[in-house]
Amino acid sequence: MEYKAYNIKTFKKIPQVEKFLSKKDIADIELAGLVFPFKVNNYVVDHLIDWKHYKDDPIFRLVFPHKKMLKRKHYKLLKESLEDKEKLKKAIYQIRMELNPHPADQKSNIPEINGKRLEGSQHKYKETILFFPKQGQTCHAYCSFCFRWPQFTGISELKFAMKEVDLLIEYIKAHPTITDLIFTGGDPLIMSTKLIKSYVEPILEAKIPHLQNIRFGTKTLTFWPYRFTKDHDAKELLELFKKIVDYGYHLAFMAHFNHPREFKTSQAQEAIARIQETGAIIRTQAPLLRHINDSAEVWASMWKDQVKLGMVPYYMFVARDTGAQHYFGVPLVRAWEIYRDAISQVSGLARTVRGPSMSASPGKIAISGVTEVSGKKVFVLTMLQAKNPSLVDVPFFARFNKKAQWISDLKPAFGKKFIFEE
Repeated sequence: MEYKAYNIKTFKKIPQVEKFLSKKDIADIELAGLVFPFKVNNYVVDHLIDWKHYKDDPIFRLVFPHKKMLKRKHYKLLKESLEDKEKLKKAIYQIRMELNPHPADQKSNIPEINGKRLEGSQHKYKETILFFPKQGQTCHAYCSFCFRWPQFTGISELKFAMKEVDLLIEYIKAHPTITDLIFTGGDPLIMSTKLIKSYVEPILEAKIPHLQNIRFGTKTLTFWPYRFTKDHDAKELLELFKKIVDYGYHLAFMAHFNHPREFKTSQAQEAIARIQETGAIIRTQAPLLRHINDSAEVWASMWKDQVKLGMVPYYMFVARDTGAQHYFGVPLVRAWEIYRDAISQVSGLARTVRGPSMSASPGKIAISGVTEVSGKKVFVLTMLQAKNPSLVDVPFFARFNKKAQWISDLKPAFGKKFIFEE
């Protein structure tokens, strides 16, 4: 199938946009698209969106920027700046800088070896290193909530990217605690198979004894399943997956599904089957998002059907404190209620999923529940992953705050500091 991509300048050429959207809706998309990256393709447009009900459609909300993603003051600033190009440019930059472009102190997790910084890597947890291939810093379509939205803005100071795989291998060899390598982005699977092989095969040939798991973090199953079925190098890509497995690595395909509709198409299900035939294990993860999947029924349905298709539910995340969190974010107490209600509706096979989890500076902090301790209503929190491994799975408590959406909104219930601050 021929691939057609649309951006903020060309989206009005989409037949469904011309047919269904009002001039005001189009103008608001154009305005929000000045700040938030926008890209969509013909597969998403033709197969995933219910255009007759687009205003409330979860996939439309997933990929199209819209007015309410802008805070009122930012909307006003953009409107006032439209007639002056230089003023508008400054306004866009100012707004982006106010939207916390690097949540969880990402810049502080850049490793180095022998005086060389691995600018396209992050090493936050001792077992896991993230690698951002230079040519994989885009996606088949952009999620409107994406916490890595700065990657796609064209502002070089906000990007992660790395080309030198030899330096990565040198670093992994020097750190025997690293068992997991994650290819991420953007989306690494937007690259040609030839390029992917240029990164993967040197790692396989290096035969690093402590490296056990290779992961690909990707949204391709949702946004372009033909990558595994009909693309000219789809067969070659699947052969590379099998080669990774044959070399003795656990190949984890980290699929991002935000709504059940994304894997209900025949195209997606064929791609899922092809990937599984290589020996790769597909694990699923997504953030909990207002306007898209903020109900227990959606999550329970998603987990049940994923298990039915042979996939492993892995994470429910909390929308990060970046970008349009004010629009997509859900209060932590509500996130826990949705998770609890959803997990109670599925069998043990789907209870592999962990969360709701905040990927914060000290690590992945999960809301384990709400209870009362010594007469105080509190959140029970645990760290699923931590910069300091000794803190993993140690319960701690925060004062109950029904409006809190992130760890920074919470205060310790007992003492002056959380365990990761001591």
